[in-house]
Amino acid sequence: MTTRSERIFAYAFLTLFSIIALYPVVGTLLLALHPRDALVSGLSVPWPLHFETFKEAWDIAHLSTYLRASFIVSTVVVIGSTLISILAGYAFGTMRFRGDNWLFYLLLSGMILPVEAFIIPLYYDFDAVGLTNTYWALILPEVGLFVCFGTFWMRAYFRSVPKTMLEAAEMDGAGSLRTLFSVALPPGRPAVLTLALLTFMFSWNEFLLPLVMVTDENLRTAPLGLSFFAAQHSTDRIGQAAAVVIVSAPIIVLFLLFQRSFIQGMATGSLKE
Repeated sequence: MTTRSERIFAYAFLTLFSIIALYPVVGTLLLALHPRDALVSGLSVPWPLHFETFKEAWDIAHLSTYLRASFIVSTVVVIGSTLISILAGYAFGTMRFRGDNWLFYLLLSGMILPVEAFIIPLYYDFDAVGLTNTYWALILPEVGLFVCFGTFWMRAYFRSVPKTMLEAAEMDGAGSLRTLFSVALPPGRPAVLTLALLTFMFSWNEFLLPLVMVTDENLRTAPLGLSFFAAQHSTDRIGQAAAVVIVSAPIIVLFLLFQRSFIQGMATGSLKE
């Protein structure tokens, strides 16, 4: 049982770090609400609020093109990697077969392999089969990267599922897929949703793969397009801030919509071994 002084210290500690974390976010948003020709120094609250800056940044930075590409890539990556992770996690978490541990740890080694280590040979391999400058040049490597973490995540969840539930389904004549989707998976909705949100966030923020794999402007993702806009308009701090807010908005909105399931998935069975 914590004492009153310990609770006060904990709240003060969390409040301090919340302010530190939120300061650049709030500062960027306030900066974006100024007119693009305003002279701003430090944390300044604009009045009146100038929402026209977002429209100007949207048009000048061609954000509609970049956001469309990011949505396409991230959505396909989330669907593909989550489905594969569920199947692989179920196999590693509930089934026993020869070499399962070795195969699982071999798969986990993909989590420690940085993209920089294989991006050049991957580019030449994809170029040889005509996949560069396509969405697949971004989707396939990202699915491969995120399946490693996703399998680890879902295996941990499936190992927390009571074996009696699985045995009862087997006795009723249910096959492996029916047991997975009808018995084992429904209680793990927070774990699956958390995995999907994390995958979407990682895919949305991916920068190196689009930088190397695509040169067509229509295929540039939002972070890559944002970097080009910042380089071409290096003195337009307010326009850059507005573009940053627009590019970050989908992640923030998704988290706000699903924060309860996200926190539940982080705090419960998805991390149990």
